[in-house]
Amino acid sequence: MKQGGSDAAKQAAGESAAETVEDGMVVGLGTGSTAAHAIRAIGRAVDAGLDVVGVPTSFQSRQLARDCGIPLADLDDVSVDLAIDGADEVADGNLIKGGGAAHAREKVVDASADRFLVVADPTKEAERLSVPVPVEVLPMARSTVATAVADLDGDPTLRCAERKDGPVVTDNGNLVLDCDFGPIDDPAALASDLAALPGVVEHGLFVDVADEIHVGTTDGVTVRALSK
Repeated sequence: MKQGGSDAAKQAAGESAAETVEDGMVVGLGTGSTAAHAIRAIGRAVDAGLDVVGVPTSFQSRQLARDCGIPLADLDDVSVDLAIDGADEVADGNLIKGGGAAHAREKVVDASADRFLVVADPTKEAERLSVPVPVEVLPMARSTVATAVADLDGDPTLRCAERKDGPVVTDNGNLVLDCDFGPIDDPAALASDLAALPGVVEHGLFVDVADEIHVGTTDGVTVRALSK
């Protein structure tokens, strides 16, 4: 995955998206360092009297939202008005997500929202998507999916934990294959191919899902509306 940008740029992007949250909204709360800035900003607004409900996309975002005093609900019980989430790479309005292994839940929440705002710093922008695509797989299907990814000209690598022996295990109890396809010419076609593989729970290509991108810098924020 790409190295992260400055914390100031991430904060600017997160807080810019948080400013769009209105009283009475149900807000999807993304995962990662840039989305965390949005959650903290929403928490400060809640403390000042804003009435919102959050739908977290991971254990991490759930815990942060609780720490910030944001009331929470399950997706089964509410409809999401606005989702705010980060990205590992952004190109032509499409995204690769899953650096935190939360992309399955993120995609469910983000795609269900009436509006999905992406928050990022400039290091996440690219001409074409090219970072490895995280693919969440059932543990029993790791080998068969890896073989199928290789047949699609991808190079799959099982993601391993950094501070313990063994692989990363998602909040859903599954494994993650980071699949390197090089520069991706047709994200929609690859997304369809990956989704069709038996044993794949979800992949990190988010195609035609985002409505708006907030790119923060140390000098401000650029907001780009996307047509879908």
